[in-house]
Amino acid sequence: MKTFARLLACCIPFGMVACSEAAPPATGNPTLAAAAPAQKAPFDITTVAKFDEPWAMAFLPDGRLLVTEKEGALKLLDIASGKQGDISGIPEVAYGGQGGLGDIALHPNYNENHVLYLSYAEPGPDDTRGAAVARAKLALDDKGGGKLEDLKVIWRQVPKVTGRGHYGHRLLFGRDGKLWITSSERQKFDPAQDMRSNLGKLLRLNDDGSAPKDNPFAAQGGVTAQIWSLGHRNLLGIAFDDQGRLWEAEMGPKGGDELNLIERGANYGYPIVSNGDHYDGKDIPDHDTRPEFAAPKLWWTPVISPSKLMIYSGRLFPQWRGNAFLSGLSSQALVRVKLDGTRAEEVARYDMGERIRDVVEGPDGAIWLLEDGSGARLLKLTPLKG
Repeated sequence: MKTFARLLACCIPFGMVACSEAAPPATGNPTLAAAAPAQKAPFDITTVAKFDEPWAMAFLPDGRLLVTEKEGALKLLDIASGKQGDISGIPEVAYGGQGGLGDIALHPNYNENHVLYLSYAEPGPDDTRGAAVARAKLALDDKGGGKLEDLKVIWRQVPKVTGRGHYGHRLLFGRDGKLWITSSERQKFDPAQDMRSNLGKLLRLNDDGSAPKDNPFAAQGGVTAQIWSLGHRNLLGIAFDDQGRLWEAEMGPKGGDELNLIERGANYGYPIVSNGDHYDGKDIPDHDTRPEFAAPKLWWTPVISPSKLMIYSGRLFPQWRGNAFLSGLSSQALVRVKLDGTRAEEVARYDMGERIRDVVEGPDGAIWLLEDGSGARLLKLTPLKG
């Protein structure tokens, strides 16, 4: 399978359709995503604002938008006026490399308690770092800004390690009010299989940071009780479909980016298996050599570098309801994937011309994108007029 992918990468230019295998059953081999034909974007694109190294965004109930900037700023954007305000009280972040201020999520009862959650990289002893998640109450003022109050760290990566990559720390609340956190393996490989560490894992917590008693490894206590699934590399997207199934997107090594359907207690195999190789050229056995590990439903070589995952449910693009959207960094694309039960197929790839850091569905069903880097644009995608 990996040899086929290498040939495909060498022989088929980007944008052309490659032959691909039929989607596998739940226990079968993963599907290599054939790059969908380059398409003219079927939407209008409006530039709404610009930010400095934005990482994530979340809409408030009143329609204003919170945007995190990696260096440690939280911005409040009034979309109608274009005015940006600052939210103070942000915790100290370990800025550098892939580290800094990360994701943002509103508590399911935000309308009543005004509580939000932030993820970020924090410094540790001896030049170590690790991801953390804090919760705080957002107090808005009448000048277009506000502050965080009663901030408390509820979760940390264990252990803190050296290096500045692969934090993960995407946040998502499920229908049951549980908080999901992606915790990447910090480019250290082996922790993804170490149950004494919460690196390289997908985690499920109560809203106060404690481990739910119905987690698969709850009886083992400690950080192990937080774990829902393991054997992940750099997890940067999680989303529920309309049937309550949880999907996850992660960056592979040199090749082998993945879209996974998450199962309770499952092991996804990294670094023992991957459909990519190590950056030094050393081979990693493919998923199909070790059927005891859960295989991705879709994988990419060449990579798309997924930075976020969103499953669309809005009214502006009714033909796309139930489709997954992945924002791409190296691919500079918005990738659309059709989900059919437990099957997944890439059906379109829209060239955005810039690295895309985040994708969310807005309150009215528009699709919002954040570009990556300095002077990055906030883009609103709406149906073509006429």
